[in-house]
Amino acid sequence: MKIAVIGTGYVGLVTGTCFAETGNKVVCVDIDQAKVDKLNAGQITIYEPGLEKLFLRNIKEERLRFTTDLASVVDEVQMIFLALPTPPGADGAADLKFVLGVAEELGKLLTSYKVIVNKSTVPVGTADKVRAVIAKNYQGDFDVVSNPEFLREGVAVDDFMKPDRVVIGTNSERARTLMSELYAPFVRQGNPILFMDERSSELTKYAANSFLAMKISFMNEIAQLCERMGADVDMVRRGIGSDERIGKRFLFSGIGYGGSCFPKDVQALIQSADATDYDFKILKAVERVNASQKIHLVEKIKQHYKGNLKGKRFALWGLAFKPNTDDIREAPALSIINALLKEGATICAYDPEAMPNVKHQLGDSIDYANSQYGALEGADALLIATEWSEFRTPDFERIATLLPSKLIFDGRNLFEVAKMKQLGYQYVSIGRPADLT
Repeated sequence: MKIAVIGTGYVGLVTGTCFAETGNKVVCVDIDQAKVDKLNAGQITIYEPGLEKLFLRNIKEERLRFTTDLASVVDEVQMIFLALPTPPGADGAADLKFVLGVAEELGKLLTSYKVIVNKSTVPVGTADKVRAVIAKNYQGDFDVVSNPEFLREGVAVDDFMKPDRVVIGTNSERARTLMSELYAPFVRQGNPILFMDERSSELTKYAANSFLAMKISFMNEIAQLCERMGADVDMVRRGIGSDERIGKRFLFSGIGYGGSCFPKDVQALIQSADATDYDFKILKAVERVNASQKIHLVEKIKQHYKGNLKGKRFALWGLAFKPNTDDIREAPALSIINALLKEGATICAYDPEAMPNVKHQLGDSIDYANSQYGALEGADALLIATEWSEFRTPDFERIATLLPSKLIFDGRNLFEVAKMKQLGYQYVSIGRPADLT
């Protein structure tokens, strides 16, 4: 099939590359000429494990290309995917200006039947809005479909190539047939394509992400109880996670969730509920818990130093909101950095992938190390904010040489409390007993 993907951000680039990998001809459209030139030259613009190999292969096979000229590709494709940003506005509502702006442009360019697919995360009713905007300028036949993405950064290629389900919102048999054909190679193992109406599909994405965010915040509340009651949140997690009604995933306590999806999707669903005069109490609590959890580690640090952090220097391992990505959107590490800087501390950070993005945002307000051990030089304590694999089994003897205090504040519970005690470390983690302060 011939497909256009509008937007070459995280979702658009993964979507276009993976569709090309199954033999489709894909052209990705973006307004940023410099970015398009880079992509056409084989320079990938995001970090996502496994993506670059597919990206380069499909460029070489001429199944994947990039352009800024939307008008030149509309007539040659059967489907047009909208993979555009929907950032939260001041009130938390998803801003649809990019989606509706492209819809306006498409209405002026369409000359024959196309399937317009919303891949972006959009509020309920967006398909109707896109349809209405296109219809202002084009009276021909077309369909608008909701097809939300469920990609986890760090494993997005696997998620796309082997999805546990594909959700498609459409009432059109013609669109349903084309979408079934497009996704058939991805569900050969029998995982379902779930067809539903557009509004249910749009809400499914928000409901899924908000539910997962709720699990995380729930476990962080349990961690707070564990700290007060002398229980171990890891034991509680294993105890409830073995219940098949609950499941093992998204039960790890720490310093909160971040990234591009959970924060904005929770906000957007709260705003959508408010717009219908419904007070979504659970989600509002989820958001409050997450905001406070992001700086919970700072509270522990302040407690240790009796409220005086002025002149203290901290090594910080991890800047991305999660491992295996360079994404720092809503990263807990940023909240920690800002709080510590306000207290007069200095920071030297290391992250395998995210340092350029942080430097672009924070500049020289913090220092950056060339290695995880380099960050420790001259530090009073080590803070861990992202659970990169290389941080899980460090050289503790080397750490002790570089960090004489042997003081670690672990926001991701990477190490066993008993082992750290045996090694003589002062080890402060989240929701576990025997923290040595």
